[in-house]
Amino acid sequence: MLFDLKHFFDTGKRPYESRLTVDLSARDFSGAVIPQPVQAQFTACPVAEGVVVALKAEAEVHGDCALCLDPVRRSYAVDAEWTVRERDLADPDFELPLEEKGKLNVDEWLFQEFMFQIPTVLVCSAGCQGLCPACGRKKAACICPKEAQQAAPVDARLSILKSLLN
Repeated sequence: MLFDLKHFFDTGKRPYESRLTVDLSARDFSGAVIPQPVQAQFTACPVAEGVVVALKAEAEVHGDCALCLDPVRRSYAVDAEWTVRERDLADPDFELPLEEKGKLNVDEWLFQEFMFQIPTVLVCSAGCQGLCPACGRKKAACICPKEAQQAAPVDARLSILKSLLN
């Protein structure tokens, strides 16, 4: 959805509200995805300083645990608000995704806000121990002796890091 902020500055006397559905399923969130369309609420209210734009949404994120590779499903919410001044429309460094001629790309703004909310590393639980490097099972279910877990072969590319520990 493109919202014409420039036009709203000129003619907007009353608050504007819109409910929209945004498909973010093709977007990548550091390996996670939002498979279902997101229901969002967008508002724009004229104030003395300019226009206050707000965006609210919630989505279920699907991904894999970075430690044990189990599926992870978590809900994340976006609740963002900005005060836009008329001079911001001409600022090339303005932080909201403005198209040419002062149009706010609400879909892109929603994507950016979810990028800030979703961690780059998803884990299934705070206590996840990951996989055993010897047998590949979850460490909680691993039956390898402790020596086998610690004596797992080190990737040759990482050997320099092991030498730093000595």
